[in-house]
Amino acid sequence: MKRVSKDWKQIISSRSFMKAQLKNANLVLNGFIVQDRYMLCKHDIKTVSYIPVETRNGGKVVHQTVFTFLPEQVVVLASSKGIICCRSCLPSPNPTRLYLCNPCNRDWIQLDWPPQCDITDSIALAFDFECEFELSKFKFKLVRVKRNEEDESFSFTFDLYSLATKDWRKSTEICYCNSDLIKNKGIYIGVPSVEFRSVPEACIGENEGKLNYVQVSEEGLHVWCLEDYYESKWNLKHGKRLEDFEAEYPRFFLNLKNRVSERRSVDSSPWMNPLGFKDGILLIKVCIQLYIYDINIHNITEACSFLQLNPQSMSHPTVFPHSLSLLPLNDNIADAN
Repeated sequence: MKRVSKDWKQIISSRSFMKAQLKNANLVLNGFIVQDRYMLCKHDIKTVSYIPVETRNGGKVVHQTVFTFLPEQVVVLASSKGIICCRSCLPSPNPTRLYLCNPCNRDWIQLDWPPQCDITDSIALAFDFECEFELSKFKFKLVRVKRNEEDESFSFTFDLYSLATKDWRKSTEICYCNSDLIKNKGIYIGVPSVEFRSVPEACIGENEGKLNYVQVSEEGLHVWCLEDYYESKWNLKHGKRLEDFEAEYPRFFLNLKNRVSERRSVDSSPWMNPLGFKDGILLIKVCIQLYIYDINIHNITEACSFLQLNPQSMSHPTVFPHSLSLLPLNDNIADAN
């Protein structure tokens, strides 16, 4: 975007333009970041792909050079409001580093790696702006989620990193549950309970600020919304039978229900696998093909072949919905200092 002209670069780099963009424009989903990973091995896979939502020139182009502006190869950990949290790709001869970056304007900052942190620990990113949308006053926190292996009550503890103090501190909050961290590093807690003949596949996401649970089974594709966080009250927001997918898109799908029903074990690969969900847009893998499904208009488009991502592992990749923003990171660090 900055290559169009020097005048345009100067406009979009101005603080007034950034402030107006953040205040007046709703951040829309632009694409999905797909992080390839091994299921059990602690060695990282260096392949990170970006799949745009919008089609260009009759097809979607997979980008695999999004993070080349960083000083080393990285593994993506979280994405929120255009900002990416990532760490050094391991094994590495150098100390492990943590980065926050904005691929849109190529700003990035380096943060301290959490003390006694294992690479299997989950780190999430959350931030907000103060009421006047001042660029120098945005707040963000990194949240490290760690399972307490020594506690028989199956609890999770949290460490927080604040830009203001530039250090990590342990939260007093403790989450007690008997679920583990799976898929997009989310915790499946109290999801809708339905009995199936085969093993369903699911992912979690966000829509209109609420947690959503997307599930594929022989009964179809269903999207549940968590309406009440305290009572675990789920409402069904969307449902579509697999036979209807076949009838509407015969060029894409054939014999879906039988294929999905054949999965009898969690160790077997799902034929139809929801990977990422945000604002009504679902990235879903069917066999070796990836599709974009808009549940609001019931429309499916081809994204790419899974093989175009150059996968080194056939296990579940970690998928992060991503929106473009012009939020500068270096300016905020300078102001905070």
